[in-house]
Amino acid sequence: MQVMKHEKEAAVPSNELGSANTVTEQKEQPAEEMREENLCRSVGGPEGRNRIKSLATHDDDPRDCEIYLPLSDNPSAMETSVDSVVRRTFVVTQKREKMLHTCKTSSSEYKLSVAPEMDILEYCEKEWRGNTPVARRMRKGYEAVAQKFASIRQVRGDNYCALRATLFQALSQATQLPRWMQSEDFTMLPENLLSKYDWIKQWQLKQNPSRKTGEISDEIKEYLLLLKKKWKCVSDIKCSVEKQEACDELFKNEEEEYSLYEALKFLMLNTAIQLYNDEKNGRRVPVFSWLLFARDTSSNPCQLMHNHLNQIGHSGGLEQVEMFLLAYALQYTIQVYRLYKCSTDEFITFYPNDPEEDWPVVTLITEDDRHYNILVRMCQETML
Repeated sequence: MQVMKHEKEAAVPSNELGSANTVTEQKEQPAEEMREENLCRSVGGPEGRNRIKSLATHDDDPRDCEIYLPLSDNPSAMETSVDSVVRRTFVVTQKREKMLHTCKTSSSEYKLSVAPEMDILEYCEKEWRGNTPVARRMRKGYEAVAQKFASIRQVRGDNYCALRATLFQALSQATQLPRWMQSEDFTMLPENLLSKYDWIKQWQLKQNPSRKTGEISDEIKEYLLLLKKKWKCVSDIKCSVEKQEACDELFKNEEEEYSLYEALKFLMLNTAIQLYNDEKNGRRVPVFSWLLFARDTSSNPCQLMHNHLNQIGHSGGLEQVEMFLLAYALQYTIQVYRLYKCSTDEFITFYPNDPEEDWPVVTLITEDDRHYNILVRMCQETML
């Protein structure tokens, strides 16, 4: 009988041996993989598992949270477990989304428009650690800038960075109101321009995009008055430390800050209209004015407003030629270190190219002509 039993076991068909091997492999298979396979079968294959996985995963969370169901030989019990997990996951996901939204809101409320000072070389080391040609060029550029300036202040990048960096620098070194801001016609600009150019009513305000067209004059007048008031307050402060603190405080007030940018944009429009009319009347205009109105998207001030100035802060920032316009509007020379142009004649660029001798100078730094940061603490005298 033992011999017959042995022969019978030896004669097991190959397919049965395969089944036996499969069972053995399943026993040796990690429990996590078995749970995953069982879940796929229970919820309709990989697609069903992915649906549950997606409920437990949030795009804003770097950690993927997967849910596995306990094994069960009872299909109805398994379906009940799936439904229960889906319901619990939905509730948990809602709570997490609410928590993430709250965190984002609170962080944006306290996000600084202009970050505190940081050593230039430390900033460079933090931002450019690789050994690519671009990284080497950036490091070389930062090392050259460090010969003139000690610190850098990062500026928030929200398509207002050129206006923000320029205005912050101008205010932080202001000692008096600019002459053009002292004029009685300064706050009458919106009313005067609207009386001549009806299309200015289509000016797009960030703070109130749904405002009535009749309100545009009063709102922009308020922004211009706010700019004059803040400029006067900061320029009256004699202590450099207190002046810097006043600027920091001003650029923490989001409502006032964006109102100031609307004032700057309107001053740029006013300057563009003056340059356009001067050229039409045969007067001499700077070269950048030809380039400004040579674009298909800004052949006149109306197009400039619609396609460019209205988009600043919304879908785009300042282009190169518009940096010239900003400089002329403020009557400031904007000196920019352009790091990607390191070792070329364009490494240091001035807007405008031939500035007036009595125009104050603000100094910015850019890696790509799109985002601008601020340079502070000059190491030695810089001659224009």
